[in-house]
Order: sequence, then C-alpha cells, then structure tokens
Amino acid sequence: MSEKESRPVVVGVDGSAAAQEALRWAVEDARRRGSRVDAISAWHPDYGIVIGPVPAEIGMRISPEAMRSAQQSVLDRAVEGLEGVEIRRVLVEGDPRTILTDASKDAELLVVGSRGHGPLAEAILGSVSSYCVHHASCPVVVIREPKAEKERPVAEAAAPLTPGPLL
Repeated sequence: MSEKESRPVVVGVDGSAAAQEALRWAVEDARRRGSRVDAISAWHPDYGIVIGPVPAEIGMRISPEAMRSAQQSVLDRAVEGLEGVEIRRVLVEGDPRTILTDASKDAELLVVGSRGHGPLAEAILGSVSSYCVHHASCPVVVIREPKAEKERPVAEAAAPLTPGPLL
C-alpha cells in the first residue's frame, strides 16, 4: 500500500444489532478520516450440531452455497442506505476472528460489535471482539449492542439490591 493511499476502516458485519451499530460508527469515522470502509462478513459451515440423518430440505439450507448466499444477503442488507464513503463489501469463508485480525494488518482502524453474552457464553463460544482487541494489528473500537429502551415501574426502579441477608 502506497503512502498516498489511505488505509481503510475495517468493520465486522454479522447481521446483529451490535454489528449494525459498529458499521454506522465505522462509516462516520471513515467519513471524518476521508477513507473507505471495508465491511467484512465471514461465514463458515459448522456441522457440529448435526447428528444422524438430516432431511433433504434441512440439508439444502446448511449447504455451503446456501450459507454463503445467506451471509451475502446479510452483508448487502447491512450496507443498504449508508452513504458518504466508499463501502467495499467483503465476504470471506473462515473464522471471523482470524479474518478480521488479518484484515487489520492493512487497516487504519478495526471496528467490531459486542453482543455482551456474558462470561459463560464467551468461555464456551469465544468472543470475536475480545480476540480482536488482543490480536489486531491496529487500534480496535468495540461497539456494544444498543440497549432496548423499556419503561420500568417506579417501584421496581427504586428497589434496593442486596447480595443477601444483612447480619
């Protein structure tokens, strides 16, 4: 990459609300920087949950072609309506953690969403955002999933929380 060519802002896109917020944030940041956005969506077949014979209609939905097509649709919908910067759509087969950290080598910034699954789910599933923070070659911004606004009764909001009986 030449010195005159600006480095992209890379963002992970997986269809989640957190990833959509990360994409919006990345577009705004790239607009300020005058660079493009590389919206990267990774997919990979995971047959670990399939045990025994599978009906043909289910087998067709989990074929690599169907998964790739579904992920391409997710990526296309995510970038719809976003303007102001060049957005390059990148669909890659592989583990999102390694795909994003590899892309960070030529990036100005890596932006990822975080669903905030909690410690147990992250221990079992692994956290893409945590992996990127620890292994990326550029600065990383983690955008949390937006909290749904819901009204709580006044009594519930005012109730004190205690860890147990106080002695």
